[in-house]
Amino acid sequence: MPGHPDPAASHPDPADFVDPVGPGRDLPSQRGVVPPDPDRGGGASTPSFAVPLDTSPDTLGLPGLPGRPAPLAIGPRTFTWGCRTFVMGILNVTPDSFSGDGLIAAGGDPVRAAVALARSMVAQGADLLDVGGESSRPGHSPVSLQDEVARVVPVIRALRAALPETPLSIDTTKPAVADAALAAGAHLLNDVWGVAADAALARVAAANGVPLIVMHNRAEARYVNLVAEILADLQRALERALAAGVGWDRLIVDPGFGFGKAPHHNLALLSDLRSLRLLGRPILLGTSRKSTLGKVLDLPPDERAEATLATTALGVAAGVDIVRVHDVGPNVRAARMADAVVRGWDPDGGA
Repeated sequence: MPGHPDPAASHPDPADFVDPVGPGRDLPSQRGVVPPDPDRGGGASTPSFAVPLDTSPDTLGLPGLPGRPAPLAIGPRTFTWGCRTFVMGILNVTPDSFSGDGLIAAGGDPVRAAVALARSMVAQGADLLDVGGESSRPGHSPVSLQDEVARVVPVIRALRAALPETPLSIDTTKPAVADAALAAGAHLLNDVWGVAADAALARVAAANGVPLIVMHNRAEARYVNLVAEILADLQRALERALAAGVGWDRLIVDPGFGFGKAPHHNLALLSDLRSLRLLGRPILLGTSRKSTLGKVLDLPPDERAEATLATTALGVAAGVDIVRVHDVGPNVRAARMADAVVRGWDPDGGA
């Protein structure tokens, strides 16, 4: 009939369709399907998936879901995550620390100065100490392997002798420095380039049976979806560390506040910090005296203590397990107060 389309023309034969890239997609075969059981009815009446038998359950007994990380022995101490927030004191054996606390810049004997500062930090409540021999601030000058070893090894050896009950961390990106520091008495590796494709430092941790802090970093502050990309980068880094032989329970993550991130990125990261719990690992947060704090308040490094305390409290509220700080005493008090609110307070002296 004129003006009416032919019905057959509007329903083409399926045989006329041709896939322009081939016969179709090569999709994976489904595994672990639980077939329906109509006789049982109810929830069993439809098919579902079962968890593979070789999947390890988390601490809640639910495979594939992050629970509270298992306690971790770091040197002479065991850290039970979730009971309180632990405080890591910073010892920069450098002449060019961004915060002006470099022990070499102060003159005199850096080893003696490091031990004195470490004793003070432990007396103020530091749970562990982090020793670094190369500044990692934006635009820092690289340090040779020999110079970095010469800076950190004597300090770590002296700290191990002076404070044998205090766990020691070495902050480095160089496998040879990590090896030397562990031989001198360090108990933990802190890799500020933990997301690098080269897993050499993870292999050092695995070979020595020590825990590893995997920190997020980028060479340029370029993101499309900040927190999602940080999580993805850290997840890949954790998988590389596992492949290198580091045990799952020996891995700690650090979102890298101030590393490869513009100030607005750092603030957004801090506001969404709880998302890192999805990784299922203890979280370390290092905001102390960082440039973002100074830009927000227009203050130099030596006047950023209150800003650091604010971020410590925010970190505790988000479930952070360790805060890495310069000013130990005030941050210990801030963390204890925040812990009392977030984790509960025992007036008879409990955690």
